[in-house]
Amino acid sequence: MSVRMGLLAILDEGACYGHQLRSEFDRRTVATTPLNVGQVYSTLDRLERDGLVARGETDADGLQLWRITPLGSAAVSDWLGSPVARVATGRDELVVKVALAVTLPGVDALALLETELTAAEERSSVVGHSEAGQPAPDSLPGDVIAAAVREAAEADIRWLTVIRNRVLASPELAAGLPNSAVRPRRGRPARSDESESPALSG
Repeated sequence: MSVRMGLLAILDEGACYGHQLRSEFDRRTVATTPLNVGQVYSTLDRLERDGLVARGETDADGLQLWRITPLGSAAVSDWLGSPVARVATGRDELVVKVALAVTLPGVDALALLETELTAAEERSSVVGHSEAGQPAPDSLPGDVIAAAVREAAEADIRWLTVIRNRVLASPELAAGLPNSAVRPRRGRPARSDESESPALSG
């Protein structure tokens, strides 16, 4: 969604060519990994399908100009004016990895936590060193990204430290869980209200 709406927001400032859009996106988001030009054109195709952009003229070199439609401008306005929905699903790779490590028999959860802590501290340190350097003339986009990376790394450090201290205090909690021997039932899982016993529901 961020790439789709980001490209659309840039087009809202004026018509662009595909390669120009990629350059603008990378410049404005200080991308550590440049956006793939193929992703740009496939996104433009989907935006065109949805009526959010339209093809403009083609120049002498065969480059296609893209323009935003009124529907696309309205979508950009809605996107910029609405909060991003951050749903706490717990499916972040680091969260899943740690959750599995403390439940799988034979896994050294403490060693894994120390490895992840070291990596998080290195991420925070790298951002800190880059911020201490000479700022670029248009450093605000860089500051935005750097602050996000730094805060995320520091949040990881705090969370990993809490879990490590839990494991150190109660190592039996990370002793591992064997796979359940309960055979799953076939068919659609019952809703919680359907599975309640009469004693509990009454």
